Amino acid sequence: MKAALLLAAASLPAAAETPAKPMFRDPVWDGAADASVVHDRARGAWRMFYTARRATLSGEQDRGVAWVHGTAIGTAVSRDGRHWSYAGTAAIPAACTGATLWAPEVGWYEGRWHMWLTVVPGVFADWNAPRFIVHLTSPDLQRWTCGERLDLDSDRVIDAGVARVGPGRYRLWWNDERAGKAIRQADGTDLKRWGPARTVLAEPGEGPKGFRWRNRWWLVSDAWKGLRVARSDDGLAWRVQPGFLLPDAGSARTDRAKGQHPDVVLANGRAFLVYFVHQGGEPEAARDPRWARRSVLQIAELVERDGLLTVRRDPAAVLPPP
Repeated sequence: MKAALLLAAASLPAAAETPAKPMFRDPVWDGAADASVVHDRARGAWRMFYTARRATLSGEQDRGVAWVHGTAIGTAVSRDGRHWSYAGTAAIPAACTGATLWAPEVGWYEGRWHMWLTVVPGVFADWNAPRFIVHLTSPDLQRWTCGERLDLDSDRVIDAGVARVGPGRYRLWWNDERAGKAIRQADGTDLKRWGPARTVLAEPGEGPKGFRWRNRWWLVSDAWKGLRVARSDDGLAWRVQPGFLLPDAGSARTDRAKGQHPDVVLANGRAFLVYFVHQGGEPEAARDPRWARRSVLQIAELVERDGLLTVRRDPAAVLPPP
């Protein structure tokens, strides 16, 4: 197994030579997804956390959707906003998590780093397992300390998104699978307790990312047919934008499938969309049926005009230097 992993890693582009597309691919399992990108001011770098799906899993362990379970949180770093280097897996304490870690949400609040992390307590061949969200903190994005398990009145919640909405006030978005995979939100003041919860998007979706930009609140989520966009003046009443972002394949190599599970990075007044793309549209998939399980991370710039978001997908996009 180890030899096979090393061979797969050797076939991937070196991190230092990574072009704009893809933005990044995991050199171990080739299944990078669900990114969260933050500016590490202390080290003058961009840092990324992501779900490291085991896309190249094979043998007896490869049953059903086991490859999407047993996942660690991968990390990468960029000193210039263009080239990303793999930095291993995050040191997540086993004491408060589990065998499967998904969809990190990382942010700097109240003088320290916070992570909200989806946990599945085991490795499963199907989707029928509980999931919950835990909160962790760190002084440096390296050492993580267990916090609390979020009480969100459901045993199947995933994909936290968090934003500051005012002095000492924060908002949490998540996917409640028991509510038909609706997107829900709740407010809090201490980054630990949230409520009351309310549904803001009843249509099924996941990976909600809320942010304020250009005098509006925006909520971008994965609708599995592209990215759904909603906007709001107050962050409470949401209006869904017609259509979807990235519903079809792009034209660039490694970007030839719909965009999924967004993150949005605000920098110098601009907004950058980070998304993952399955590799079923690539030539390798014609020879290897499992190639479609592989996924890479891409980046594109968002454009707002007359209250609508569009995305510049095909031009090369890079983050400003940190």
